[in-house]
Amino acid sequence: MQGREILLGVTGGIAAYKAAVLASKLVQAGAGVTVIMTRSATELIRPRTFEALTGRSVRIDLFDATKIHAHIELSREAELLCIAPATANILGKMAGGIADDLLSTVYLSFCGPVVVAPAMNCEMWVKKAVQRNWTQLKDDGVLFVGPESGRLSCGEVGMGRMAEPEHIFQVLQAVLT
Repeated sequence: MQGREILLGVTGGIAAYKAAVLASKLVQAGAGVTVIMTRSATELIRPRTFEALTGRSVRIDLFDATKIHAHIELSREAELLCIAPATANILGKMAGGIADDLLSTVYLSFCGPVVVAPAMNCEMWVKKAVQRNWTQLKDDGVLFVGPESGRLSCGEVGMGRMAEPEHIFQVLQAVLT
């Protein structure tokens, strides 16, 4: 991972705290990590957490006054895009080609490998619309890590738990080698 550039997209699922562990593992392995957070993600974990772990500013806004084409610049600077956690919302945007925030716009302009770690309630995961989006994204070449079955933040047990950071890290390593 030494010297590799990775974009880490963090969306508004409670598993966002696991993304901090993943960011730390990537940095400790020598990767440069730039975090893109959705507005919803910032309600669950503070951008400062990722800034402290990566030594880089967290990107949130599509319209950044310092970079007119931030989405293009970010997508060209990185070798891999990982979205963890990936909510049903971002999966729907990605599958439908919707670009209404920085993360979804970066996804559409990114030409390298994309690895996604879904996280949502088990009832949401089995919904036909989510399964349709998952199938479409797999057909588009997106690589998925999980979700896994287990205890969810809502207290239910079922499919929808985000893969553990160590597992995601291993997949990212394999993709980059």
